[in-house]
Amino acid sequence: MSCITESSLPKHKKPSWLRVKLPIGENYRHVRGLVDTHKLHTICESGNCPNMGECWGAGTATFMILGNTCTRSCGFCAVATGRPDPVDWDEPQRVAEAIHLMKVKHAVITSVDRDELKDGGSIIWYNTIKAVKALNPDTTLETLIPDFKGEKENILRVAEAHPEVISHNIETVERLTRQVRIQAKYWRSMEVLRTLKEAGIRTKSGIMLGLGETKEEVLQTMEDLRYANVDVITLGQYLQPTAKHLPVDRFVHPDEFAELREAGYEMGFDYVESGPLVRSSYHSENHVFPGYGRKQWEQEKKGLAIV
Repeated sequence: MSCITESSLPKHKKPSWLRVKLPIGENYRHVRGLVDTHKLHTICESGNCPNMGECWGAGTATFMILGNTCTRSCGFCAVATGRPDPVDWDEPQRVAEAIHLMKVKHAVITSVDRDELKDGGSIIWYNTIKAVKALNPDTTLETLIPDFKGEKENILRVAEAHPEVISHNIETVERLTRQVRIQAKYWRSMEVLRTLKEAGIRTKSGIMLGLGETKEEVLQTMEDLRYANVDVITLGQYLQPTAKHLPVDRFVHPDEFAELREAGYEMGFDYVESGPLVRSSYHSENHVFPGYGRKQWEQEKKGLAIV
């Protein structure tokens, strides 16, 4: 199996469908101010998300807890790798207060990997979810969690806090996992998702396209996620964050994303978000409600107006 290297792949010019708006507007500045004032980390910034302007302009953001330094060095991710700072036990309350001030109806929380911690950071995860729920009882919550090295005690600790959705991204196909997610394991991630589903949680996962996978491999990964009873799936275009990260193998046309969306619903996913600029938390406020995405899809197939 050949490795992906920067020199072995052609350079590609970004197509027109990947253009994004610059972050501007009063709501964007408001969110920017809250994030700075409360000394919060967001994956929007650390991950160089192309939708930051749109989401922050709508008054929403994806918060990243447990610091902004990860113990892993995934080939696609712009988050810094190194020795993290000590755990900040006041962070859960600060996140809850920021969400309260932003008055958001739906919040997304993710984190870096903290493999150096015995609990993998799951106690902070639990405390954060509980703090957010206590201060924001009407806010729905999605949590995008690491694999916790597959430790069920830590996985179930997050589930016990009862967020509306727990997401864990598979990111890529099995063949490319070792190069893309260096310290992760494909089937371990599948088991994390299965464990969450068995705990009665609405589950979600995401795949990046354009790293050298084939369409057949993407469909197989989707089938594997369905076998793990995942409810929601997101599919988006991989964008190289810096020259040091894995290069883009190809830019996937919107028509192919549309085909994968159709295939996902045919497989039985409850919600399929598929498009070039889709990221895990994109439109995530819609992913909370069982049947919402499937109803949209069924209406589209019948040619009915979507309400």
